[in-house]
Amino acid sequence: MPAHVAESDSTPDPTSTTGTTDPLAHERAHLAASRAALRGMREDVQALDIRDVTANWVNAAVLQSQIDDRIKALADLSHTPLFFGRLDYLHAVGGELAEGADGERFYIGRRHVHDAAGDPMVIDWRAPVSQPYYQASRTDPQDVGLRRRFGYTGGELTAYEDEHLTDPAEAEHTSRLLQAEIERPRVGPMRDIVATIQPEQDEIVRSGLGGTVCVQGGPGTGKTAVGLHRVAYLLYAHRERLARTGTLVIGPNRSFLHYIEQVLPALGELEVKQATVDDLVRTGVEVRGEDEAATAVVKGDARMAEVLRRAIRSHVTAPVEPVVVVRGSRRWRVPAYEIQEMVDELLARDMRYGAAHEALPQRIAHAVLVRMEEAGEAPDDRVQNAVARNPAVKAAVKAVWPAVDPAKVVLRLLSDAEFLAAHAGGLLSEEEQKRLLWAKPARSVKSAKWSAADAVLIDEAGDLVARTHSLGHVVLDEAQDLSPMQYRAVGRRCSTGSATVLGDLAQGTTPWSTESWGEALFHLGKADAVVEELTAGFRVPREVIAYASRLLPAISPGLAAVESVRESPGSLAVREVPGGAAELDAAVVAACEESLRNEGSIGLIAADARIPVLRAALEAAGHAYLSPGEETTAESRLTLVPASLAKGLEYDYVVLDEPGAVVDGEPDERTGLRRLYVALTRAVSGLTVLHAAPLPEVLVQA
Repeated sequence: MPAHVAESDSTPDPTSTTGTTDPLAHERAHLAASRAALRGMREDVQALDIRDVTANWVNAAVLQSQIDDRIKALADLSHTPLFFGRLDYLHAVGGELAEGADGERFYIGRRHVHDAAGDPMVIDWRAPVSQPYYQASRTDPQDVGLRRRFGYTGGELTAYEDEHLTDPAEAEHTSRLLQAEIERPRVGPMRDIVATIQPEQDEIVRSGLGGTVCVQGGPGTGKTAVGLHRVAYLLYAHRERLARTGTLVIGPNRSFLHYIEQVLPALGELEVKQATVDDLVRTGVEVRGEDEAATAVVKGDARMAEVLRRAIRSHVTAPVEPVVVVRGSRRWRVPAYEIQEMVDELLARDMRYGAAHEALPQRIAHAVLVRMEEAGEAPDDRVQNAVARNPAVKAAVKAVWPAVDPAKVVLRLLSDAEFLAAHAGGLLSEEEQKRLLWAKPARSVKSAKWSAADAVLIDEAGDLVARTHSLGHVVLDEAQDLSPMQYRAVGRRCSTGSATVLGDLAQGTTPWSTESWGEALFHLGKADAVVEELTAGFRVPREVIAYASRLLPAISPGLAAVESVRESPGSLAVREVPGGAAELDAAVVAACEESLRNEGSIGLIAADARIPVLRAALEAAGHAYLSPGEETTAESRLTLVPASLAKGLEYDYVVLDEPGAVVDGEPDERTGLRRLYVALTRAVSGLTVLHAAPLPEVLVQA
């Protein structure tokens, strides 16, 4: 059978059960039947009558909510293929075949679909029986005789392509449908890669829930999509457990989260929450200020965790008086040295400050009960609780182990030089302490102009007082940009769960970005995580990634360059524009117009300082444009992207304005070159670089 069968081909399908000799017609018939079966599944759920099966209105509301979610999950996305592949096994899966019988056939798709009799028509891509679709090869066919891939235009099945994995006469070939799917123009939000997952990606997607996985992946290696598909797989394989413990996807900014938010619903997962790190820690304080880079680096340093620990514990003081509890006509006395022993024991156990604050009155009350029992009384637990609430006990606890407000502790550290020095001594230098102190101390928590880094410190202090709730699984994308204190904040959210950490060390563009995954994972609390590296690029053309990789020796020495599998001659154009700023602006608009003649999305990326000028130039030329994260459509395909927001986004064609300005817009050259590396690697089909000023030397010298 030929590798690629077009719509007009009438090669018979010997396994057809529809009475047609046209294999494409047979597959279209199965698609139509599968869609009808999915509609039937949805209608069955919609027809459920719960009036007689719920005891009260609360149960009815919960059950109705579950039914509504199920109805949403069974929606048929008309422009999304219901199935994208087929596996024909040589033998029965998990059982024996009768002599002469054919092996089993499974259609692999985005969700499970069964007919009215309960027989499967489409198998969820996450099911074990689907795994050979991604993993089987000629050297390891995994009992698969035929793997068929389907091509679609919109929601219509238009082509198919076969691999006979056990036929030695068939030559190995690169899948043209697979390549076409990878290169398909991108209009709208980020696409899922479920039809194009590669074996090395599939191994990461299906790794177990118990361990943390860190994925180092250069531009175009699909690390973000792998992380999102891993969430979908884990929710399939461990649904009940994760329904109890929860999942969370953490991205670098809101634009990025908006860009990826449609991936999981397309895979049938509707309940995964998304947040930025700032969202996680902004509880109770309003972020209105901004730190200088050097100050933010100190605030993000892991040493601040010990500074905060010391500051919190400094509120514990030695008791100076005994506690005397009066009950009826009796007085019960607990001496100061005994209370000190209780305090020492609680400190030695390294309990959360708030938990110890709650435990101390019970310890004092227990000491009183022991004295009561020695005097012949028989007190019970109710008496102990009453003693713990006694005014004398409460006053003693307030004096020895008072309640603390995490935000007030951080406020004092940033406002009071003596308090900071007392707890930062031996940890932070005098210069670092000066950087932390506010020039004009705030009067209260409410009036303070907190920065994003301050909110992370308050979150750390809050965890020292009361344990942060842990989720079952967290996906952390663009992780290379986090500070040690931000890693700790994320780690608290999965302290009893696991994580998928995604990033590229070469794309670290913050002054505090990590230099190694070992260091990052240590601060995350997942030092035993497995680090996987993706080096095969499926998005960025070879010519473009090779040009961008010239920067690697300067920005991340020793990191392997991405090897793109995509040959696309002519995908890179680097043009010097003679003249001044007006000529460059005109050339940029012309390059955008040239790119718009192609199919797909267009991204105009520029240094943040150049955005207002280019905005005016586009408007003067009559071109509408979108902001990062806004969904491109067939009518509106041009997005104006500040370089600081380009990370994680992708466009079919990219026009990059003035690389030197992108570098100069950052506080140091290394960060600037990393920002440029990000901007250079956003293109899927073509990149046009325009410059009037000289290019960075590292690009020219290479």
